[in-house]
Amino acid sequence: MNFSWDVFWQYLLRPSDIYLYGLWLTCVIAVSAMLLGCVLGLLAALMRLSSNPLLQYPVRFYVWLMRGTPLLVQVVFLYTALAAGGIFRFEDLDLGLFILPGNIQAAIIALGLNEGAYMAEIIRAGIGAVDRGQYEAGKSLGMTFPKLMRRIVLPQAFRVIVPPLGNEFNVMLKNTTLVSVIGVQELLLSTQMVTSATFRVFELYLVVAIYFLALTTLWGFFQRWLEQRFGKSDGHATAPNRLFGRQAMKLLRGR
Repeated sequence: MNFSWDVFWQYLLRPSDIYLYGLWLTCVIAVSAMLLGCVLGLLAALMRLSSNPLLQYPVRFYVWLMRGTPLLVQVVFLYTALAAGGIFRFEDLDLGLFILPGNIQAAIIALGLNEGAYMAEIIRAGIGAVDRGQYEAGKSLGMTFPKLMRRIVLPQAFRVIVPPLGNEFNVMLKNTTLVSVIGVQELLLSTQMVTSATFRVFELYLVVAIYFLALTTLWGFFQRWLEQRFGKSDGHATAPNRLFGRQAMKLLRGR
């Protein structure tokens, strides 16, 4: 077996600048796209819960489209097909401190749009898990819908959302490899660039697999910490929250 341990240990323990840049860009794209997906998912979930069909049906179409087409197709379509059709072209964006290339913009937006469809269903399920008495009590106290969501519903729903949210970010880290097809120099494309110069394919792809395994493992520890923290707070707060509706109604009757 033609395996070079020297190359393997060199790139695993002393990665080159290309590797470090790819690792950094992978994390930046994953975090940025996940934040975008969470924002879109929250907006889509609230629109989906609305009784207005003008808000419901566009969201249903968005979720159906994003979940029904491959993510790789979405990435290529957003960056390549739109430009080829003369509809929209991603240009480099000068942000003052640095220039954000167009392909990185497309990568973040494509991954974020796709993630938003999945987060919409996760957040909608989390909101649906909150007892309906919480809504009625908040309305009885004169809370507006935004305040009701911010102060009562979303904090309780977040405990349900955390586990699938963590799993989605784990998937997002691995999905960043797909944006290499539009020339984004994340970890996989950085590895391909090094292999084209060294011809040590087996060793370097083993290294990149270990890097991704390390990233997902570290995130797994952080996710378990989050779940334990919110699980403890849930244990202390769930019982009072269940009584919130009845206590509020008693106060209102006593006025």
